[in-house]
Amino acid sequence: MMEFFNRLFPRNKSKNVAKERLKLVLMGDRGVSPEVLEKIKGEIIGVLSKYIEIEDNELDFKIANTENEDGTAIVPALVANIPIRRIKK
Repeated sequence: MMEFFNRLFPRNKSKNVAKERLKLVLMGDRGVSPEVLEKIKGEIIGVLSKYIEIEDNELDFKIANTENEDGTAIVPALVANIPIRRIKK
């Protein structure tokens, strides 16, 4: 029975969360260079442009920190705001 509660409420959870946060801080210090972000942006736009027309002057790409799906860690995420002019047929 005690094993069940230990799995349900692990004692080292805060240790693991702190460890993940430290990894993110260290990774954030390195950051994604503007050149790499522009390359990612260009490749995404290239693929999307096959299917939709995009408002090029209103694009916004950034790297943000967010919680993972189960809320146990903060992880980097690519956030993109891509206004669509129309969907191609």
